[in-house]
Amino acid sequence: MRITKRLALGLTAAAFAFGLGAANAQETLKIGTEGAYPPFNNLTSDGKLEGFDIDIANALCEEMKVKCEFVTQDWDGIIPALQAGKFDAIIASMSITDERKQKVDFTHKYYHTPSAIVVPKDSDVKGASKEDLAGKTIGAATSTTHFNYAEKTYTDSTLKGYPTSQEFFLDIANGRLDAVTDDVVVLDEWLKTADGACCKIAGMITPVPEIHGEGAGIAVRKGETALADKFNAAIDAIRKNGKYKEINDKYFTFDVYGG
Repeated sequence: MRITKRLALGLTAAAFAFGLGAANAQETLKIGTEGAYPPFNNLTSDGKLEGFDIDIANALCEEMKVKCEFVTQDWDGIIPALQAGKFDAIIASMSITDERKQKVDFTHKYYHTPSAIVVPKDSDVKGASKEDLAGKTIGAATSTTHFNYAEKTYTDSTLKGYPTSQEFFLDIANGRLDAVTDDVVVLDEWLKTADGACCKIAGMITPVPEIHGEGAGIAVRKGETALADKFNAAIDAIRKNGKYKEINDKYFTFDVYGG
């Protein structure tokens, strides 16, 4: 949907007022998310958002005493949409990287998990190295750290980009890909489904900080440090008061916050 100039100015003003804490009444904070990345964020068949990102966002809004309003946005356009004022922050498993820091400001991380490689169960691929994947066709979601890593590392392979993980899952299940790469939690979640029964994890990818970043953070517009600071304080608070662990344990059997 094309956002009007008047609406964009209104959202920017609301975000500015929120960042300064000028209003006493409960504010509405617009949160951008993808809605196609289970178990972190996903749209159900009846159009409801669910997942770890969504529960964390709601917990943070509650801690900050504001109302969360979610806006779904295709991944490739999510940063431009934030910059245009379509929403006030991105909570969508976005890795904190130097490249993205040139466009947006980030909070500190709210979780950090590694990447992995998934292959069909009858594959001869035995690991996640460049040599293991030589000559193979690999699928990854574009504009992600996983795609960037694959592009730089698997230079002897063919890399195929997809809008979301759902599309490359379909292709590997139907024999059109030799491997896919994504966050290990996302891959593991898919492997538990009927479609994912075709495949297995071939190996874990050792994180490269210059590519994979510092973990998933909340993105805000450049210069909106007051809002980022409020999110940081809220992240620290839910980590201390047990709310983070409650949400973590709903989805995972380990501490997804990472080291």
